[in-house]
Amino acid sequence: MDFDVLVIGSGPGGYVAAIRASQLGLKTAIVEKAEVGGICLNWGCIPTKSLLKSAQVFDYTKHAADYGVTLNSEPKADFTKMVERSRNVANGMSSGVQFLLKKNKIEVITGFGKLTAKNTVEVTDAEGNKKKVTAKHIILATGARSKELPNLPQDGKKIIGYRKALTLDKQPESMIVVGSGAIGSEFAYFYATLGTQVTLVEFLPNVVPNEDEEVSKQLERSFKKAGIKVMTNASVEKVDTSGKKCKVTIKTKKGEEQHEADVVLSAVGITPNIEGIGIEEMGIELEKGKVKVDDFYRTNIEGVYAIGDIVHGPALAHVASAEGIACVEKIAGLDVHPVDYSNIPGCTYTIPEVASVGLTEKAAKEAGYQIKVGKFPFTASGKASAAGAKEGFAKLIFDEKYGELLGAHLIGANVTEMIAELVVAKKLETTGHELIKSIHPHPTMSEAIMEAAAAAYDEVIHI
Repeated sequence: MDFDVLVIGSGPGGYVAAIRASQLGLKTAIVEKAEVGGICLNWGCIPTKSLLKSAQVFDYTKHAADYGVTLNSEPKADFTKMVERSRNVANGMSSGVQFLLKKNKIEVITGFGKLTAKNTVEVTDAEGNKKKVTAKHIILATGARSKELPNLPQDGKKIIGYRKALTLDKQPESMIVVGSGAIGSEFAYFYATLGTQVTLVEFLPNVVPNEDEEVSKQLERSFKKAGIKVMTNASVEKVDTSGKKCKVTIKTKKGEEQHEADVVLSAVGITPNIEGIGIEEMGIELEKGKVKVDDFYRTNIEGVYAIGDIVHGPALAHVASAEGIACVEKIAGLDVHPVDYSNIPGCTYTIPEVASVGLTEKAAKEAGYQIKVGKFPFTASGKASAAGAKEGFAKLIFDEKYGELLGAHLIGANVTEMIAELVVAKKLETTGHELIKSIHPHPTMSEAIMEAAAAAYDEVIHI
């Protein structure tokens, strides 16, 4: 065999799996057809956060007077420079991953990888040249792309996906965003903050529909306050792109409405990249459009594994990384525990930010738990008041019988940095009283976690 482990795809699942495999003494290579780092690093997580930071800084300058700062002129958003900065950040991170792969002696094979036989991958480069690479263990980590709906065919100009939304030539005056998950909500916030007239259309009753209902309602209020038109229980039926503007038909409970916008951003989810990689030819089993794997990411074909967005589970970068590590540690013969999918944090980087882990209040009740719920508003937080960021709250859900933390739901400034405490707490089966008695520093946003736990047990001090 050429390698012990061959990974197809270098996203946060693939490159992390490769590095861990190399650390464990396995001769490892990666096949990558595009940029090292995959979609997340080059066209997703990292560049979007760069754009969102630019929007946040611009928003700060608009409210500089609130902080006692006088500006000599009205702040202006330079859209082109923001996009340029975003690309530079992504390119820098991609270079960093290339360095890590080189440091760990991982060979990078450029081209499109396809399983052709047992332990064999055919790699086709940009010129069409083919070569065969063999490995004892082959990990599929090919990721996903923007999902296209039949009534929203992306043309890259008037109907776009998230990738094009990162690199538009100029800021549109108006935009309709279809879908209010993390991708849709983040772009809605970014463009609205810069002054684009944004309409956010969500098929379900609440924005960020996977979040706790109270969090969704708070984010909707914040969005409306920021000038975003929010339409829930609504669906885009068709888009006419023949004119200068997009003519969009939106179906609501009241009937169909006609809207116009320069650009329509389709953010209705993702589609796994499983075409052309040898799935059918090798007889790899699928389940509801994704690769079927066991707890350690083994497919039904010996020596072939799959991780990340092409298998069932949350399509998140940190999940793919955890799956990749678990997969190669099992290959290396370590004692490995399966990934705990009940303890996966989710983050949305709007302003205010949203972060959560575990069961929502509704899900906890439906699961049959008797629960205690504690909630602490950031309006009562000294740090939030000092920062001028009083929107939102921390909400914790505990099992009444044992006091175990079942779920945590945060919305506010910097809460994506706070959620990890609760992931660890849930992992350790921490009780409400243990959180209450864990002294949190003052003044910090994180005090809200201690206070929310105290609120669940009628011991809260500051509300």
